[in-house]
Amino acid sequence: MRIALLPDDYLPDSTLVHAKMFHELALEFIARGHEVVVITPGEPSQPSRLIIDNIDGVEVWRFKNGQTRGVSKIKRAINETMLSFNAWRAIKRKVESRPFDACINYSPTIFFGPLVKRLKDRCNCYSYLILRDMFPQWVIDEGMIKEDSVIARYFRFFEKLNYDNSDCIGLMSEANVNYFNELYPDYNNLKILRNWADTKPLGRDLVGSNIRESLGLSNKIIFFYGGNIGHAQDMSNLLRLAQSMKAIPEAHFLFVGQGDEVDLVLSKKEEWGLDNLTFLPSVSQSEYRELLTQVDVGLFSLSRNHKAHNFPGKLLGYMVESLPILGSVNPGNDLIQFINDESAGFAYVNGEDDSLLNAAIMLLKNKSLRQNLGSSAHQVLHKHFSVQSAVSHLIDEINKR
Repeated sequence: MRIALLPDDYLPDSTLVHAKMFHELALEFIARGHEVVVITPGEPSQPSRLIIDNIDGVEVWRFKNGQTRGVSKIKRAINETMLSFNAWRAIKRKVESRPFDACINYSPTIFFGPLVKRLKDRCNCYSYLILRDMFPQWVIDEGMIKEDSVIARYFRFFEKLNYDNSDCIGLMSEANVNYFNELYPDYNNLKILRNWADTKPLGRDLVGSNIRESLGLSNKIIFFYGGNIGHAQDMSNLLRLAQSMKAIPEAHFLFVGQGDEVDLVLSKKEEWGLDNLTFLPSVSQSEYRELLTQVDVGLFSLSRNHKAHNFPGKLLGYMVESLPILGSVNPGNDLIQFINDESAGFAYVNGEDDSLLNAAIMLLKNKSLRQNLGSSAHQVLHKHFSVQSAVSHLIDEINKR
């Protein structure tokens, strides 16, 4: 089959987990004999509407578009709105000369719906939506916009386009399927598609940096958070944990990433005197993987106000490198039961600060506990979250058409 993948960011420059996930997806499709083209936004300054390059044998079409990250919310909304228009203008002739059999769309963003409709109309191709955040629902839940506001209705319009043009919608868990059905009962094309990762850990001979030495953390137990640092993650949750462990000299927190709450992290670090916390801006995917081989515990957090049951993609990176997992999420999120039942770490409801702190101290003091939970986490990865299982699921669904 000839398959189009539609992520809103991609390698080699992206630091986002889903960019890496889509590259792994593309490589696995190719390994099974399929032809893959990744269609993704490029740079606003690129010399032509479409630039084609190749990464590890994956053909990548980068269409000219405005920046959607690192800009104001209004500018981001405008530039994301233009994604489908700019993409189709850039790729139309190539699509018509060599149509696709299937397209796989990733949300967020919600703004690839019009492009998917174009591809379906011109190619009669199957479309699969990998849905990870129910936007704009989560920003409404957070109180960032009002349910009946003009901007909410604007986002809802494109969200509906996304769903209407999907032959199948893949959500992360049974709880997410149930929640989606409560919000949107008219859609019955729902499946469970968990996040995925290449399960092979990074060989220690490939690690070129020594983060412990460069940051002066050689004798520390490092609690690591890597990824988006935004409202959805509620970084104050992890900052409270760091504050509670200030008096424990061997504990250190390392946050690496970008997002709307970076300023919060930096201001609280200063206000609370968090000498046990180091913040670094986003690093490349290869540097990120090296970091994971040198830390001790993988942290995660989701806002208590979330209604969806997200499984943060960062957890897969932790699992690949056999890190025990520690964090807290919104009430009712089945991720709590999953992590605890599989002995992959400790997970709680956001706000259960004492439980989170006690678990962190146990992990800090007990090396064998860290090793055992980390080993279980890696086994869970193989069992539930391999890229091979994700591709098998997608091919099965496409072949049902």
